[in-house]
Order: sequence, then structure tokens, then C-alpha cells
Amino acid sequence: MYFLGYDIGSSSVKATLLDGPSNKVVSSAQHPKSEMAMIAVQPGWAEQNPEDWWSSIKMVTQEILVKSGVVPEDIKSIGISYQMHGLVVVDKNLEVLRPSIIWCDSRAVEIGEQAYQNIGKDYCSGSLLNSPGNFTASKLAWVAQNEPDIYKKIYKAMLPGDYIAMKLSGEPQTTFSGLSEGIFFDFKSNGLSEKVMSHYGFSIDLIPEVVPTFGIQSELSTSAARELGLTQGTKISYRAGDQPNNALSLNVLEPGELAATAGTSGVIYGVNDRLDNDPASRVNAFAHVNHTKDLRRIGILLCINGTGILNAWARKNMGDMSYVRMNELAEKTPIGAGGIIMLPFGNGAERILENRNIGAQLHGLQFNVHDKGHVFRAIQEGIACSLKFGTDIMQKIGVGASVIRAGKANLFLSDLFQNAVANLTQATIELYDTDGAQGAARGAGIGCGYYDQSSAFEGLELLKKIEPTSENQDAYDEVYSRWEDTLQSALLKQETH
Repeated sequence: MYFLGYDIGSSSVKATLLDGPSNKVVSSAQHPKSEMAMIAVQPGWAEQNPEDWWSSIKMVTQEILVKSGVVPEDIKSIGISYQMHGLVVVDKNLEVLRPSIIWCDSRAVEIGEQAYQNIGKDYCSGSLLNSPGNFTASKLAWVAQNEPDIYKKIYKAMLPGDYIAMKLSGEPQTTFSGLSEGIFFDFKSNGLSEKVMSHYGFSIDLIPEVVPTFGIQSELSTSAARELGLTQGTKISYRAGDQPNNALSLNVLEPGELAATAGTSGVIYGVNDRLDNDPASRVNAFAHVNHTKDLRRIGILLCINGTGILNAWARKNMGDMSYVRMNELAEKTPIGAGGIIMLPFGNGAERILENRNIGAQLHGLQFNVHDKGHVFRAIQEGIACSLKFGTDIMQKIGVGASVIRAGKANLFLSDLFQNAVANLTQATIELYDTDGAQGAARGAGIGCGYYDQSSAFEGLELLKKIEPTSENQDAYDEVYSRWEDTLQSALLKQETH
């Protein structure tokens, strides 16, 4: 018996096949092998074609079946992880009407801010746990205001994972956790927010059927099974946004536990059992995968848009070398990068900066002193400092950071980055052999009833533990002090202009 997990990211689509009895990965695949194309018609915009995600789903499925030799009939259920906060709109024929406006697109910031003022800060803070901000509801409002002909044709509005589930089953659906990440969910009434729908003028008919995060949501259709080479009727039993799913993959389900990722974006994600939030919405609260009406589990999300994408930009534009070589050059440079400070905010409006877009900034570069290694180190230290800045905000609402769990992938492959995050946050970093697609496969096993919460993680392997060290603490404290001063100066400069 096997479980298939899909992870639909903005860089690639990944898949993992998990053996149920042994709880071990049988096969995995990724497509495209390089980073997926992103459409940026204007500064601050970011779109992708949902059909490209589906094409990649077909590619990774075929690769996994060939590599593993597993008979499709032995795959019991499917789980889906997906990039959060995106918008996909389809017509009555379930055809996509326009490219998806994805998570890092910042065109709807002003629309969300106006909604925050009109709906009321008290309601947003107490019931939505967020400002409407630049989330899915505000993106749908942007379509209504700027593309009225398209808006009139919309049958259902959904998240990227909802679209993939629809392609698998032919049924438009969403989840309560999905409603919360789109800022459609009222945590006090435990249902669709009438105030949000009314403010934006949305018909309730635009919202797909709501199904549980775990459970038999739908089945693989005949046409999808034919396209994928799988078996018609295979259960779809789990769906969650990438960050709640990453937390699930690391067994971060209870209050006080934290998970991290450092892929395209950088995230610290903690679990709380209170309806607390940051008044300025610099970190955001959503229903976690195990949140129910009777068991409150709130995911507190700190997101830095420009992390792995900044490292990728440097690799492409500073010699096109491997990440391993970049890390080697960075590690030859002392802590502090010779005085260079990097503000890694070049991927749209940043929530931790209250939805301001100050751009990535490199400060202190001296042509006769610094080389690539200094810049590469400044990039990793700048990203780590931004995570420290965010965890300080999280601590103010009761989400501490004594242990942070992460998959050993992306920036967490760098010893330099691991140590910088540990010393700056003063947290122990635990690195595990897992990723989003593996988490989705485990979620599928839970959702179909094969695993319970305990047995699902018996195969999770701790690879490395990094403790903060007193030896370098003064140096890292100095790095953060200079970084924070530089950030405040940049914010002040933007305000005065």
C-alpha cells in the first residue's frame, strides 16, 4: 500500500511515493528540473499558468511510476501541498480564465488596506486574525475591479491546491484551512466571513464546496486517471498550503512547536492555541491542518518573500556557479561579511514590513575590499537576520523559538546559514529528512485513516542538530545590530519620499 504526495510550488512541482507499512520513501521526482517560469508583466506582479502545474503533475507522476515499478492500483490515496494565497479562477466548464495571481504578487496591497479600514480593525484582528492584506480575497477583488469581463465569467475562485484537486477529481472544492489563508474565514463563527464577502461584493456561489483538510475529499476521475497513468477512484484525502503542510511534514502540530523553510521564500511557522495576532499583521494567523471547531490549532506564519530567490539571483548573475561553490566562498569570509549588509526584500511587498516594498538593498560594498564570497555571505546573513526580525515579532504574541525544525534542503543545506539562524534566533535547529511532497504523502495516509498522528511520523529521521554557540555570539549580535539599523534607515527613507 502506497501514498502519493504532490507539492505544487512556485519553483517546481514535486512528488513523493511513500510505502505505508515501512513509512519510507520509495520514489520522488521533480519537474521542471530548473525553476518554473513566472510571469511579471509589471513590477510587483507575479503570475503563473495553472496548466503548467498540471503538465508538471503528469511528468512527475510518470517518472515516479517508472522509477518505483509500483502498480497504480496499489496507490491508496493522494495528498496535495500547494503554494499559499494564490488565486485561480475558472468558468462553468472548469476552464482557467486567466493566469494565477500567485502568493508573491503585490498588486492588491492597497485594496486589502482599504478593506482593513472599512471592515474594521477590531473585526479583522479578532475574527479574521489578519488584515485582508494582499491575500486571495483581495486578489479576487482586484480582478473584479480591473478585469470585469473576466470576473463576470467566474464560476469558482480557488487556491492553487484546489485547482489541482479539481483537475484530479473534476470537482471544485476547498477546505476550511484554505478559506482562512484566503482571508475568507471567521474564526469566531467558524465559517465563511459574511463581512468580507459583503465588503468585496462577492457572491457566496464563487466559493467551492468546503471539505475537511483530512478525509476522503473526492476520487480520481476517469479522465485524470487516464492522463496520469493512475487508477480511477483513487482517493484524494488531504490538502494543505505549503507552510502548514511543511509543519505537518516535521510533526509540528501542537502549541509551542515551530517549523521553518528556506526555499523561494523563507518561513518560520509556529502553532498556537489562542486567537492572538500581531496588530500590524506583520506575521499572520491561519487555521492549521489539525484545527477544528473543538480543537483550536492556529498556525502563526512569518514569511520573507526574498530568500532562496535572492540566492538564485546571485547564482545566475554572479558567475552562474553551483550553490555548493557559493557556500564554500561564503564560508571563507568572516562573520559580518566585511561590513556588507544585505536587505533581502526584492520579491514584492513584505508582510513583516507592513506590506511595504523597499526592494533588496546591498550596503557597504567596497570595490577594493570585497569579492563574491563577501556578497554571498552577506546574502545568507541578511536572510537569517530577517528571520530573526520576524521571530522577535512572533515572541511578542506568545510563540517562542527554542527549537526550530526544518527539512535539510535549500538554504538549510548551508552550514553557514544553519549556524547564523541558530545564533541569531538563539534556537536549536533540528534538520530532518523530509520535504513538502513527503508531508503531503503522510497527510494522505492520515486522511484515509491508515495512519494516526503518532504512526505517521515513525519514519521521520533527524539528520542534524545545530545549537547556538557562545563563541560567535558577540559577532552575530553585532551583525544583527547593524542589519536592523540599516533596515530602519531604509524604511525611514521610503517614508520621507
